[in-house]
Amino acid sequence: MRRWVVAFAAVALLFISPSAHAGVLIQIDKSRQRMTVLVDGQPRHAWPVSTGRAGFGTPSGTFAPQRLARRWFSRQYYNSPMPYSIFFHRGYAIHGSYEIHRLGGPASHGCVRLHPIHAATLYGLVQKHGTGETRIVVSGAIRVAEASRPVRPRMQAEPVQSRYEPTVSYRPVYRPPVYEAPVYYAPVYYPPAYYYYYR
Repeated sequence: MRRWVVAFAAVALLFISPSAHAGVLIQIDKSRQRMTVLVDGQPRHAWPVSTGRAGFGTPSGTFAPQRLARRWFSRQYYNSPMPYSIFFHRGYAIHGSYEIHRLGGPASHGCVRLHPIHAATLYGLVQKHGTGETRIVVSGAIRVAEASRPVRPRMQAEPVQSRYEPTVSYRPVYRPPVYEAPVYYAPVYYPPAYYYYYR
């Protein structure tokens, strides 16, 4: 009888224990120019990306995030903005890009580009789960024909959230920077402090 109780407890622990895929898994397919994000083993997001074009490859392999930067500017490529950067291998990062018309085709110098809103969402997920619980898997290869001309991505709807799924409170909202025009005031001329009177 005691054996049955121990066996039943062991089986129950197997089902109750957290999944082996707990955390965030980011899969980047260079041949399809797509990113799939899995949270705790469940697919959560699928987005178009731009990886390295011909001559500027994105490294393949399995990586962990090394550092996060909400605001970053490329020191190597013309001080280009890289919002919501997740650095995963040397200087390579997953980050937002304002050249959204090039998403879906290889266009970068090796980084993985995302729409800024998607980059903010991914950044929030990695921040919430931690860099230790996040894995980045980069696979596939770009075709030479794709490298010369990026394919325009088709607009796809976001997955509908189930009514039984809790609302996501960590999703940051991207707001583009607002640049105000400088205000120029007309110069004001004051009369001199003294006057000369002629009689």
